Amino acid sequence: MQPEVIGVDLGGTAIKLGRFTQDGSCLESVTIPTPQPATPKAVIDAIASMVKQLNSQNQAIAIGVGTPGPTDAQGRIALVAINLTGWENVPLADELEAKTGLKTTIANDANCAGLGEAWLGAGKNYHNSILLTLGTGVGGAIIINDKLFTGHLGAAGELGLITLNPDGPPCNSGNRGSLEQYVSATAIIRETGKNPAELATLAEQNDPTALMFWHNYGKQLGAGLASLIYILTPEVVIIGGGVSAGAKYFLSSTQKEIEKRVLPSSRINLKITVAQLGNQAGMVGAAKLAWDKGKGKGKIKN
Repeated sequence: MQPEVIGVDLGGTAIKLGRFTQDGSCLESVTIPTPQPATPKAVIDAIASMVKQLNSQNQAIAIGVGTPGPTDAQGRIALVAINLTGWENVPLADELEAKTGLKTTIANDANCAGLGEAWLGAGKNYHNSILLTLGTGVGGAIIINDKLFTGHLGAAGELGLITLNPDGPPCNSGNRGSLEQYVSATAIIRETGKNPAELATLAEQNDPTALMFWHNYGKQLGAGLASLIYILTPEVVIIGGGVSAGAKYFLSSTQKEIEKRVLPSSRINLKITVAQLGNQAGMVGAAKLAWDKGKGKGKIKN
């Protein structure tokens, strides 16, 4: 029997779990509602129960978990978990190891999505990529030389919190005018009174107001990406999250804005593309995390 790992994507409303082989094949997956209230004990018990069901043949060697918030640098403790009840400094890896007997590593969910896209999605043919997730907020992940970069304390990669306008709207981070305040779904609704899906539908119908909105949206996204490209010089920028469903209406203006703002030497052969794994990216990346840590390796490519 070939070894497997279990990838877990922990969200505020649902928990996705899947069994994966080393080549990334998903043998089985299941989605369960997140317990409400989502206390640490209730969530950990639910995950452990489903892991035991998925691992009925005892082929799993490790678990990876993506959590909605920051973790410690060692991938052991969920420091905070957004939309979960009472989560502060939860020793999630230790608890799951005790309940399942399987080595466990945790990471921020956006980082897991970046790992997933780098492994099996839009970044699989590249060694250096950044993922920007455009959803309720704006998350990010950085892959450098096939490795997830999280900095010395594990908190690097908060790409949505860079400053776009120092006098802009206040951000939950304490910043003002962060990129998140201009390109998140929350920001779109605040500005237009419509959600991204509505605006995409209107653009499909050639509504001039919607088309102009997306054009300007793409310019702001390009301005924010320019800073990230200068610092990281990725081979590919991957755009994910719910807002990316409207990408065909804004990516061309994003590309043009980057070409205006970034020196050619910093964007040689740069590709801007849309994420491929959808809402499976976090689970896939969590599985890759498990493979890497379960074998004591830190590389993404096999």
